[in-house]
Amino acid sequence: MIQEFKDFINRGNLVDLAVAFVLGVAFASVVDVFVSRIINPLIGLAFNTAGLDNAMLFGEVDPATGVQAGSVGAFIGAIINFLVVAFVLFSVVKAYNRMRAAQEAAPTEEVVLLTEIRDFLRTR
Repeated sequence: MIQEFKDFINRGNLVDLAVAFVLGVAFASVVDVFVSRIINPLIGLAFNTAGLDNAMLFGEVDPATGVQAGSVGAFIGAIINFLVVAFVLFSVVKAYNRMRAAQEAAPTEEVVLLTEIRDFLRTR
């Protein structure tokens, strides 16, 4: 059972998945800052407010925080954040698939060698 667990952990796919997860979390924080510090204030200018979090507020004011209960602007900001992450991930997957297709299309050295042997034997 311990050996099976070691084999499971040492699989390349699991390590690749762990690295991708860590990079994804780091990337998500970069996108979050980009959207909250650059995109939202620019859109907030249209609503004449500091950012989307303060735009289109509704509901009662929370006495502890002094902020209204609901914010349509915060929801719009979350949607923008999601769309940016989705677009970048789409671009990364598309580039990866293109690179992988190019690698699969190129014959390996063994196939090239076997093809040369076959062609040589046909000419004899």
